[in-house]
Amino acid sequence: MLVPGGIEIGQEAWARPCDGFVSLDCCWGPRLRRTKWGGLIDDGLRGSGFFRVAERDGVFWLVDPAGGRFLSKGVDTVRFDQDRIGGTERVPYAEACRTKYGSLQIWRTVVSDRLASWKFNTVGCWSDELVASAGSQLLATAPTAELGASFRLHRREQVFPDVFDPEFSAHIRASADQRCRHRRNDPGLLGTFIDNELYWSPDWRGADELLTLFLNLPSHRPGRVAAISGLQAHYRDFAQFNAVWRTQARSWEELGRIEHVVAPFVRLRPGVLNDALETKANLADPAREAFSADCDAFVAVVADRYFELCVSAIKTADPNHLVLGSRFGYQPLAGVIAAAGRHLDVISFNCYEFDPGPVIDAYAATGKPCLIAEFSFRGDDAGLPNTKGAGPRLATQLDRARAFEGYVAAALSKPNVVGYHWFEHADQPAQGRFDGEDSNFGTVTIDDRVYDELTKTMTRVNAAAERIHAAAVPAVI
Repeated sequence: MLVPGGIEIGQEAWARPCDGFVSLDCCWGPRLRRTKWGGLIDDGLRGSGFFRVAERDGVFWLVDPAGGRFLSKGVDTVRFDQDRIGGTERVPYAEACRTKYGSLQIWRTVVSDRLASWKFNTVGCWSDELVASAGSQLLATAPTAELGASFRLHRREQVFPDVFDPEFSAHIRASADQRCRHRRNDPGLLGTFIDNELYWSPDWRGADELLTLFLNLPSHRPGRVAAISGLQAHYRDFAQFNAVWRTQARSWEELGRIEHVVAPFVRLRPGVLNDALETKANLADPAREAFSADCDAFVAVVADRYFELCVSAIKTADPNHLVLGSRFGYQPLAGVIAAAGRHLDVISFNCYEFDPGPVIDAYAATGKPCLIAEFSFRGDDAGLPNTKGAGPRLATQLDRARAFEGYVAAALSKPNVVGYHWFEHADQPAQGRFDGEDSNFGTVTIDDRVYDELTKTMTRVNAAAERIHAAAVPAVI
């Protein structure tokens, strides 16, 4: 397969003569020398004992603890006890592996070596971290601290954690200390994800804006007070505000007491096409434009506070490792992306499209590297319902393999990408897991049989990943 930059993925590419970007093969030798972490040995880089970020000729890389040029190639949910059948205590994958391997430790060793043989180097989110050191090749780990989510669970009325609540800051510091401090000297820790798929704006979960969610918190919550204060500072008087928002209140004081504020407009989920439609709608209606500006301004303030507090808390507990972002479930509003860029070491996002390029481009404006924390494709020939779960459904396992190859090649052609994590290790139960998902996301079946077409392609593409990324063309700013 020819990928962006003119490099072929395949064994024949090793023997090609030097010409342009392909001369990298000659510089690194026909057999690329790697560190014990799997990074490419690069005389221009030095190890710090921990993973870090570097930029070379406009292309971002991770640097492994030994100084190797590294891309994080990961698999999520690598665990023996993956996926209980919803409403039961049955874990079909564990049942099959207990019969097949006899013990958890043997399973760990087999799976660790199997992932390494497929040229993966990272166990991603929700994984058994002991898998990383159980085999003959060291693998990196990338856990999530779930800082914001754990605070929200204490405040059941909150869809998004109230970052203005003084208790939020205290909770974040205590949680980061508990969940991150013990890892501070671990060389195998790639970095820490703060959260997973928080609700930033309209998406598949609902049409609410973050601003209206905060306006509808209980009247005593700091987030509601902050939202009203921001609106009050922006508008000259209440009548001007209400000309846009059309609430039943007659004053700022009454706005603080009414039970429910209904948004005067419903916006589309952020994205290139929807953003163009929103711009057209705003030009046709000044009130809608004002409403959109209010929502955008507020979510930018929330995002800045969220990332500032969370990154500070994690860095205080663990100053040695990268903060990998909050795994955006979709491309958020521009103000959220800008805030992420100001505070994070790496911006992470989940993207279940065929081509991640447009989403990657949206994050490139921050000047920060990004990591794809989830992507996948489902095959309808696996015998699973595939009725619930993200991403495209394809006809066959061969189609899954081809989609993986195209997706990763497109991602690595972008200079700011430093890794990609496949969701997930094993298939979901046909009966559905806790949320009903019942899909063919696995590299193996629920009986631990390997999907050969997929994993052979993964092996080939993963082995070529550094050469593909070295040919990425830096963006012209």
